[in-house]
This record gives sequence, C-alpha cells and structure tokens, in this order.
Amino acid sequence: MLLNKHSLNVSLLSVFLIFSAAPTLAETLEDAWNSAVDNNHQIKSAKADTSASEQQLYSAKGQRLPELNVGSGYTQFSETQAARADFQGQTGQFNTYQAGSVKAQAIASVPIFTSGRISHSINSAEASLQAAQHNEVSSVLNIKMQVSEAYVAVLRMEGALQVAQSHVDSLSSHNVDVKNLYDQGMVAKNDLLAANVELANAQQLVVQASNQLDIARARYNQLLDRNLADEVRLTAQFPETPKGTLTDLSNSALTQRPELIVLARQIEALEQQAQSIKAGTLPQVAVNGGFQYQENRYQVFQGLWMVNVGVQWKLFDGSIRHSSDAITRQAISLKEQRDDLRSMISLQVRQAWLDCQEAQKRIKVTQQAIAQSDENMKVTTDRYQQGLSTNTEVLDAEDLRTRTHDNFNNASYDAALATLHLRRAVGVL
Repeated sequence: MLLNKHSLNVSLLSVFLIFSAAPTLAETLEDAWNSAVDNNHQIKSAKADTSASEQQLYSAKGQRLPELNVGSGYTQFSETQAARADFQGQTGQFNTYQAGSVKAQAIASVPIFTSGRISHSINSAEASLQAAQHNEVSSVLNIKMQVSEAYVAVLRMEGALQVAQSHVDSLSSHNVDVKNLYDQGMVAKNDLLAANVELANAQQLVVQASNQLDIARARYNQLLDRNLADEVRLTAQFPETPKGTLTDLSNSALTQRPELIVLARQIEALEQQAQSIKAGTLPQVAVNGGFQYQENRYQVFQGLWMVNVGVQWKLFDGSIRHSSDAITRQAISLKEQRDDLRSMISLQVRQAWLDCQEAQKRIKVTQQAIAQSDENMKVTTDRYQQGLSTNTEVLDAEDLRTRTHDNFNNASYDAALATLHLRRAVGVL
C-alpha cells in the first residue's frame, strides 16, 4: 500500500519539521538577531542619535569651564586724538592717542553663580542622553521583532511547502492506483480524470508555496542587510514563554519597557530646560580677567592686567517666560502620551498572552487531528482499492489530511510568534 505508507511518513515528517533542530550550519534566531543589530541601518541611526546626545551633554557641562577670548585689531584715525586745556588764559593741546595703533587682548571669564541656569541645562542634557540610550534599546527590540517575524515566516513557509509537496506525492501515488484500476476496467475514466485534476491543482499549490517561500527568504535577508538571493537555512528553536500571571507580566512591562523610559526622560529633559531658561532672568555672576594691550606712545602703560567681578540681572524680559511656558506645555503633552502608551502596552501584553494560550490549545487539537486524518486516509484508501468507497471519498480524505497538517504547521508557528510578541510586549525580547 504505497499511499498508506507515504501518508504515515508525511505525518511523521511534519512533526519532525516543526520540532527538530536544523543542521549545524543552520542559523539560529539568536544568530539572526546579532547579525541584524550589527548591520541594520535603523540601529546605526539610533546609535548616532545617542552619540549626538553625548556631545550635547559635553556642551552643557562645558558652560562651567572658563571661557577665553583673544582678540586683536589695528585702528587708523584721520587725525591724531588730542586734549585741549586752558591755563590762565592760555590754551594748550596735548596729544592723547596716536592716529594709528594696534590693540590686543586676552580675556578669561568664569561663571561663579548662575541661579541654577547651568545645572538645569546639564540635567536636561543628561536626561536627553538617557532618553537616546533607551531609544536605542527600543530600536534594537523593534528590529529583533521584525527579524523574528521574518524568521518565523520563512519556517512557516518551509513547512507549508513541505505539506504541499506531500500532498502532491500522495496524489501521485493515488493516481498510480487509479490508473492501475482503470487499466483493469475496475473504475470509470471519470475517476482517473478527477485524480489528474486534483494532482494538477496540488502541483499549482506547490508552485505558489515555493514562490511565497522565496519572498519570505528575501524579506529575511533584507532585514539582515544581505543579498536578497542569499541562501537561508534556519533552525526552529525559539525562546521560552515568559513565566508569570498576566498581571505579573503587565506590571513587568510597565516598569521595563524602554519606550516608557524614553518618554519619562524626555519629560524630565524638557522640565529641566524650562527651569534653565527661567534661571536666565535671575542674577548671573562671573569673574573676568586678562591682559589688554593698547599701542599708544602717549600712554605710560600700554599693556595692563585686569580683573573684575560682573553681575547681570534681567529684571524684565518679555520673551523668556513665554519660552519657558512653551517648553513646560511640551512636557505636559509628553505626559499624556506616556499615559496613553501605558494603556497600549497593557493591551499588547494581554493580547499576546491570550494568543499564546490559544495557539497552545490549537497545537494539542491539531496533533490529535493529524493522527485521525492519517488513519482516515488509510482506511478510505483500503476501501477504495477493495471497491467499497469512491474516488471522491479518497480525494476528500486526502484534502482533510493535508488541511490538518497545514493547521498543525500554522498552530506551531503561531505559538512561536505569540511567544515572541509576548516577550516584546514585556520588553525582554
């Protein structure tokens, strides 16, 4: 009974395809993640943003350092500057400044007290850096999730192609049986024609599945920044489902999702920036000192050292308060977005958790259905060869067998994908 033995082999092959490890040369999901993180352009962009935020922090801290300004110039007047004085009715004129002279200076300025302007600016830059760092983590998680979906899609289509090919093989075996019975005059030509049509339809499904597999592999290679036509060999090994109740998982997600941390740090950065701007209206104290040189032969000392303490206090500025308020309102906007995101994350965790439960139940049901459909195919084939059933019943039994294997293939990879989605929702992918 070629058909019955083949049907049993296909059933075992499907189970082996889903749960067995691939050859040693096959790529694991961890390998795919590492490759994507190293080569993906979105992650490189996020790393560049983090580097830019680091430079912004260095810039903010640099405000506390002395500022040194060096300047020089040459001035030419049309006349020599002079002073006029009257002494007992006599008028005298004294040159005070030569017509052409060189002026140079080197002045250092150090802020002593800024009413918190610099410290708030530094705190804002530090919060922005933390936001960029966690945004980088979020980008990594997003890419890993995209790679995971592409990875599962490739394995799913490989399984679908295997099932479609087994359908062709089974119908080919059945065609041989029908042809033999037709040659012996035991069945009508209609049985042979129907078997040929079913075989042609099955072959078309193989072509479609093969094309979809090629597309899935190209998408996978694109995410890993590889040539789209590169060979793809994967192993069906996935991380475990996170432990804990739905409530525990939701609470974990709300404490460790990088997207929430990004918003929290961005809110802090804006609030600190607003405080820094407000501090600009308060007293600012700085010490200035340096050396000044003024070329002037009429002057006793052409070069002088100097030092002074300066205080600035903006008693009124019509724009600073509004600028600070605008930034404060931006922070309020981000707070609303954060609250909305918390609700969305809870929904994501719940949906992924329920999908995991559903997929696991489907796997158990489809495993039982596979054994039953294989046995049904065996019995129906035996009856047909004995003239106790029709060709239509055999074809229906084969369709049922193929459908159960497809269902098992989809349930298995739906479970894997649901687990990955749950881990992403919790923030531990």
